[in-house]
Amino acid sequence: MPIIVNIDVMLAKRKMSSGELAEKVGITPANLSILKTNKAKAVRFSTLEKICEVLECKPGDILDYKKGKGE
Repeated sequence: MPIIVNIDVMLAKRKMSSGELAEKVGITPANLSILKTNKAKAVRFSTLEKICEVLECKPGDILDYKKGKGE
């Protein structure tokens, strides 16, 4: 999938653990892991909004687009 989730980058910049982010956002650590490993097929805007609120960033800071093979 050409959409890349860079939550790890923002977590490192904010010196925050994945568990802490999951707790503050209100999602399970397992669901956050699915997002972080680019295995998610979708993300709710409300979840994205809360992640951005907690990490004090914009969606473009954690989402990236990379053109894939054959595109």
